Amino acid sequence: MPSTLDLTRAPTTDPLGIYRFRDGLYAVDLIAAAITEFDLFTKLAAKPSDLATVCRDLGTHRRPTDVMLTLFAANGFLALNDGVYSVTELGQEHLVSTSPIFLGAYYASLKDRPVVKDFIVILKTDKPANWGSYKDEKPWSEAMLTDAFATSFTAAMDSRGFTLGPAMAKASPIGARTRLLDIAGGSGIYACALVANHPKLTATVFERAPVDGITRKMIAKRGFQDRVDVKAGDMFTDALPAGYDVHLFSNVLHDWDTDKVRFLLAASAKALPKGGLLIVHDAHLNDDKTGPAPVAAYSALLMSVTEGRCYGTGEMRELLTEAGFTDIRHQDTACDRSIVTAVKMADGR
Repeated sequence: MPSTLDLTRAPTTDPLGIYRFRDGLYAVDLIAAAITEFDLFTKLAAKPSDLATVCRDLGTHRRPTDVMLTLFAANGFLALNDGVYSVTELGQEHLVSTSPIFLGAYYASLKDRPVVKDFIVILKTDKPANWGSYKDEKPWSEAMLTDAFATSFTAAMDSRGFTLGPAMAKASPIGARTRLLDIAGGSGIYACALVANHPKLTATVFERAPVDGITRKMIAKRGFQDRVDVKAGDMFTDALPAGYDVHLFSNVLHDWDTDKVRFLLAASAKALPKGGLLIVHDAHLNDDKTGPAPVAAYSALLMSVTEGRCYGTGEMRELLTEAGFTDIRHQDTACDRSIVTAVKMADGR
């Protein structure tokens, strides 16, 4: 095992299974909530419905309900045809309460788990739970304003980037571009991976306080301070700095609902020059959001603790086109992640 971190090399072993254990941690709690609180499958068996109708009938909100239905479609419990969800044969036999082999009692033993209870509240209110269901912790976006939480959270995301960063960097079509802005770049691991793999590239991580100070320390610890710097700012309240021909959102958009994603993409389009490249590095669902199952499971975790979820490649294509981007492409990278890249159109399109 190498003693130093080389951001130009992939690990010698594949950690996919380890990532999936962690990323899919909350999926079972969402299934338990759907069965024990909402009896979702029995209701859909009697009345196949679209997303809006499911929300109305269950008294739930669109974002968490979308994540829930996507999870069940990705695992073969539901089928999606022309926007309407129906129960599959698998779901009919095991998840509908009138079936003689209904598994409701098996899942009922999980109904008092804290995350199951959190999901019931989230579905009814669209308000995320506290990070890890800790009752004495602030919501994630507020907790990030404290030094202790920001330090531990940033370190956690940094460790994930040791594997995801090099794969993302190698797949990114940087070309002749030379200046990268890593928006809400956390520890700066992805900016470091990109400059390590593209020798003509330098980078700036755009992060709000107190994370910006943590970012500087982590970049220096890796030895990248000569090629990666940090600017303090809030991507929602401050204009993105000019002078960059590549923008990166790495594991950022999944923290926010569609209205804020739309805002961020528009801000990127405004700041990039004609021909500028946008890289969205994330876990993406497929075009019709019926899989992959591991990404749908990860979306359940994200939905529980942030304002966001995993987006489908079709959704990203629509949002990027609306913001003024073209040449939109998708490529898998590592551990169920992928990049969606797009090029800024001319001003005025």
